[in-house]
Amino acid sequence: MGKLKSIFSMDKLTGLFRSQNQQIVFETAMDNKGMTMEKIPSTISINGTDNNMSSTLKLAENDVMEKNAKNLEMGKSDTDAYYNPFDFRDKTNATPDVGALLHLLKSSLGTGILAMPMAFKNGGLIFGIFGTIIVGYICTHCVHMLVRCSQLLSSRVKQPSLGFPETAETAFKTGPEKYRKWAKFSWVFVKVSLFATYYFGNTVYVVFIAKSFEQVIENHTSLEMNIRLYILLLAIPLIPLGIIRSLKYLVPFSAMATAFIMFGLAITLYYTFMDLPDIETRHYITNVQQWPLFFSTVLFAMEGIGTVLPIENSMQNPNHFLGCPGVLNIAMSVVVLLYGAVGFFGYVKYGDITEGSITLNLPPTALAESVKILVALSILFTYGLQFSVPSEIMWKLIGHKISERFQTIGYYLMRAAMIFGTVIIAIIIPDLSPFISLVGAVCFSILGLFCPAVIEAITYYDEGYGPLKIRLIKDIVIMLMSVFSLVSGSYISITDIIEFYKK
Repeated sequence: MGKLKSIFSMDKLTGLFRSQNQQIVFETAMDNKGMTMEKIPSTISINGTDNNMSSTLKLAENDVMEKNAKNLEMGKSDTDAYYNPFDFRDKTNATPDVGALLHLLKSSLGTGILAMPMAFKNGGLIFGIFGTIIVGYICTHCVHMLVRCSQLLSSRVKQPSLGFPETAETAFKTGPEKYRKWAKFSWVFVKVSLFATYYFGNTVYVVFIAKSFEQVIENHTSLEMNIRLYILLLAIPLIPLGIIRSLKYLVPFSAMATAFIMFGLAITLYYTFMDLPDIETRHYITNVQQWPLFFSTVLFAMEGIGTVLPIENSMQNPNHFLGCPGVLNIAMSVVVLLYGAVGFFGYVKYGDITEGSITLNLPPTALAESVKILVALSILFTYGLQFSVPSEIMWKLIGHKISERFQTIGYYLMRAAMIFGTVIIAIIIPDLSPFISLVGAVCFSILGLFCPAVIEAITYYDEGYGPLKIRLIKDIVIMLMSVFSLVSGSYISITDIIEFYKK
């Protein structure tokens, strides 16, 4: 994949193309400042940074190209009037609205829903209901901010779509002059945040799987083993599952995982609604010191911002993603409703003995034990899919340093070492509840709240923030909320982890 030696010129376009119905598809990456291009079919590069996406750049009409050229020559950065990124996306295998809705639901309705009763235990029934709605609204709004900025920035730099790190980089690169030096740092920051979110999220899954198997085995045998040994033994199935690179080989595992989690959730709700105690026996509002744990847990359970832009970028009608009702609003309304219901009734059922996952509260019956095993297997089977995000990020950082002769073996060794790393971290912190809160406080508050707010503030610097700078005020409030969640949630989670070690 070699660099093209020529620099982009509007009167001479160099690249691979085909003409069909007066459309020209250029498989080249371009920048509005006249930068080097790479001859790649599915990757767009910004300052040497790869943005993987399925779209190729379509330039359909000659007059549109001429207007774009004139606009660039005039030095204008806002090209909304001349370039609509939706028109230039390759929609050969685009996802319809219903498919995008299902993708969003699948990415959000995971095992995090099983932790919602624990969130309500830390908030109380009334506080939990309103808190879940508020957190759901904030998470949804932050996704709106990120997608809207990504679309606007795609117009500015004339690219069909941008990923999360590329959106952050482009915001700074096309923003005010004094902040442009932070463009590369912003790309690195979001990449690191994505890595940490998915990597430590997988570590939480390791603890959950081990805890589930430990409980089932000890309920039916006289065997008693330290939870850390269960975690260590998990490395045996995790490494072969986690090193699978091609996602198509993970499809059967994902299908089984989805079936297992849906069956497990249905049976869990069946046990939850049996003989519900009076809600007056539960806390309506808990001590204020526990609230950060509530917010951190709900963030961990509900936040799925890392998958949003890939879904929006692949849509047949991306203009249907936002708006009212819009694909995003429908999906998040369903998520908030289900998460709130499971959290509310799960806490009513089990009260102060609620575990980090409600499945761990189920009775030792054959049906309930099968649920624990199936849910644990569903997480085990999706481990490889979730692990592909941090592993590919890491490989892009170190892959070029390994000789071509050892590229394949180097990749798999790196992936195996990273998988074993999640096991080691899980052994260090084998307590599920504070670990979930810690990951939510650190990773999801940064990625889901702080980053979208900063990106929007920079993106609209020249556009204006509206009357009384209301947009900027809102962004600052969200940044402060994320910092508060980060500091308070981390402090309380770490305190609980220390107490666990004291015991």
